[in-house]
Amino acid sequence: MSESVLVNKAETFLEEISNDPISLDDIEDFEVFKDLYFKLDNRLNHLQKLKDDMDLQGYTTPFTSISKYGTKTVSEVAADEIRETSRHNKIFRMSANAKKNILDRVKSAIDSHKIALGNLEQFGYVKCNSCYKKYTMNEFKGMDGQCTCKSTSFSFKVSRELTHRIEIIPYLPLSGNYMVLRNELSRYSNESLNQVLNILKQERRGVVKTVAPTIRFRDDKNRLIRKTITLGSEYVDNYEEEVRNRYGSDVRIEGLKFHKTKPAIIDDQHARKALALAYVGYANEIISEIKDDILKRNLTDFKRINKYDEILEEFENQKPDFIDEYDTDAIEAWRKSEIEKRFRSLNYLDRYGNMTRSLKRDIKVRENIYRNIFKNIAYTLIIWDIFRYYITTSNNARKINMGPFPYIRVELDREQRRVFQTTYEEVIEILKEFTDIRIISIPKMDLLLYEKFKFEKEMRNSNIKFKHVALGVALINQNSDIDLETISYAFNINESRIKKEIKHIDQIKNPKTDRSKKFLELIKKG
Repeated sequence: MSESVLVNKAETFLEEISNDPISLDDIEDFEVFKDLYFKLDNRLNHLQKLKDDMDLQGYTTPFTSISKYGTKTVSEVAADEIRETSRHNKIFRMSANAKKNILDRVKSAIDSHKIALGNLEQFGYVKCNSCYKKYTMNEFKGMDGQCTCKSTSFSFKVSRELTHRIEIIPYLPLSGNYMVLRNELSRYSNESLNQVLNILKQERRGVVKTVAPTIRFRDDKNRLIRKTITLGSEYVDNYEEEVRNRYGSDVRIEGLKFHKTKPAIIDDQHARKALALAYVGYANEIISEIKDDILKRNLTDFKRINKYDEILEEFENQKPDFIDEYDTDAIEAWRKSEIEKRFRSLNYLDRYGNMTRSLKRDIKVRENIYRNIFKNIAYTLIIWDIFRYYITTSNNARKINMGPFPYIRVELDREQRRVFQTTYEEVIEILKEFTDIRIISIPKMDLLLYEKFKFEKEMRNSNIKFKHVALGVALINQNSDIDLETISYAFNINESRIKKEIKHIDQIKNPKTDRSKKFLELIKKG
């Protein structure tokens, strides 16, 4: 397939995706859910095929094909040859940019579809009506609608206790249009987007990836050789021994460099951008639904501030015919004069031309509401969802399953857990009061995650069958002052299941028999 054909094919497919908006209406109906899941999965497969074709044609390094004119000096090259070379370079550069941009969009679309499918996988599962076996949607799609028991009758169940936020799916850059979506954001939404990106980009302490010693040795012909070699992270503690094994006992190490990697919580830039845009888009939907009620409660005159906004918006782009369109200063002066006339007629200004005290107060109050509450909704939601995902899943599940957060770290270190130290309690209270989102304020979430990761090591090799969703909630109850009823409601888990896991935690942490105590000591040493 030629390069231009592949670019056009990808652009056409992404445009088709863009013109097919996602609807979550009746999503709990199995046929609706299945159609959406199958559509997204088929799209993902097609996008990955496009990416594979692009990789084969060198789209990952498109500029390497661009070469400058040889080593000749300018005086040695004819003028018409220079012009021809410049023209070809320009054409090649345009082609390389087209490749780079379309591959970037395809990668963004792929990650967005993975996020959408990960949320849908968590949202619901299929159960055979004959043998009662459960299947994920991915498994169901692969078996052509027939259970291993040959039954074709299934029921669809919603998993309310698992971590998912399917409401973000319509706001994902599914067509790879993340730049367009970002440019459409308001000032507050942009600030919110950067907040979320900073969470997802939070890096862990540097981990040594490679060791690069500079060595000096004599080869078989007794020539003195000096070079820098690269060793993998497994040789961090014994690089000297490995160097001697390879180059003999007389080798000398003259220099040493450790190359470190700092993986982020979400270790993929396209996934980070897609998640941030989706959560900000969903937060904006929430804001549009609740802002009037919140403003009415806090402002002295809600109708007045709406009228104030209408007047500013009315004259924002107006240009009078009697002023030259290029005379921007005159246009701005006219707008200011007209706005002032309207404000005076509505008594928004006092006799000195100053804004009335009550209106000024309302504008300031509204600014504070946007800055301290609305701007922090996306941050609060994604912090809650990531915390909930870690606390209610096993280490093994995080390794195997894609989940709602592709490329998420299996475990977080102290540096990465710092993002959970900041919570906005006022935002949480607003969400609890004005929406049906189940969320609570949990103090010291970073330390609770530390306890969770530590317990995962303690429970390793145990014969106890843990229910990991309830186990995480039980650990919160054991390490905080939050009562069982509040936690069970927030996590959609029955209290009896949590109590069962509390007993399992006690068995691990406080073994009763000598054999259990010895077993626990072995785990701790391991």
